[in-house]
Amino acid sequence: QVQLVESGGGLVQAGGSLRLSCSASGTLIGAKTMAWYRQAPGKQRELVASITDTAIANYADFVKGRFTVARLYAKNTLYLQMTSLKPEDTGAYYCSARFIAGPIGTYWGKGTLVTVSS
Repeated sequence: QVQLVESGGGLVQAGGSLRLSCSASGTLIGAKTMAWYRQAPGKQRELVASITDTAIANYADFVKGRFTVARLYAKNTLYLQMTSLKPEDTGAYYCSARFIAGPIGTYWGKGTLVTVSS
C-alpha cells in the first residue's frame, strides 16, 4: 500500500502563487504516472496535470502556462507549482499515483484545499 499526503494549500489572492506537495509513504519508483486533480464545490473532479516516470508532463488547457508539475524521486514527492492563480482555481486538490510495479494499483491522497480570492 502507498499513502499519499498533500500539503501546501491555503488562501491566496488572485494573481498569487502556491506550491502544492504530495508526499508518498514509500518510493515513487514503480509509479508510471502521477497526477494532480481538483474538485470545485458542486463540480466533478477534473485532471489538472500529470507526469510520467520519464518526466513527460501534460496539462489541462485551463492551467497551461500557469502551473508546473514535477516529481522528485529523492524525496518521494510530487509537486504542483501554481502561479497567476484565479478564483476559478479554487477547490480541493488531490494527487494520485498509478503504480505498475511494487504496490500495483492507483492510489489517492485526501486532498488539500486551495482558495483563491478575487
